[in-house]
Amino acid sequence: MDFIVLSSSRGTAFQAVIDAIEDGSLEARCLGLVSDREDRGCVEKARVAGLSVRIVKREKGEERQEYDQRLNETVRELAKNSELAKVIIACMGWMFIFSPWFVGQWKNRILNVHPALLPKYPGGHAIDDALDAGETEAGMTIHWIDEGVDTGKIVEQKKCSILPDDTVDTLKARIQELEKEWYPRVLQDLHTGKLRIEN
Repeated sequence: MDFIVLSSSRGTAFQAVIDAIEDGSLEARCLGLVSDREDRGCVEKARVAGLSVRIVKREKGEERQEYDQRLNETVRELAKNSELAKVIIACMGWMFIFSPWFVGQWKNRILNVHPALLPKYPGGHAIDDALDAGETEAGMTIHWIDEGVDTGKIVEQKKCSILPDDTVDTLKARIQELEKEWYPRVLQDLHTGKLRIEN
């Protein structure tokens, strides 16, 4: 299995994936990174690792599908030497909602990680929402992306406790530890066929 990473973040989980490739525990091949800006932390991590990097900037006033069409062209260009049916898109801190058109192009092949125990707390403020609700546990969910927001089929879910003195930052750090451990594992399980990619 080959995969392409989409990230618009610092690249915490992405670095764990890079490390897993380098130590041999992840055998799937990373074809490169696509980000929206050159100054994202994930871009530097990809360059240090010697991975291909493509920047697809968001234009002011651009419709979501227009951007996604340019994104799709870039992803396909990175995957041009691979068997397309065996390529997945691995979102790690990709902060933009895909258009239904893009989801349709890559149906059941866009993987995402979300810092909550879905279906609880979808959207961009999951950690704040869990704290505000007085929850005693949080966690992370790796799931396939569908046309909804964080509504796709769950692949893996891991919990951590919420401590009485937790802040957004301390809880986020604990959730990120789970993401760093489990995202590479899920990619490896997809690669070996332990987890199935449904076409």
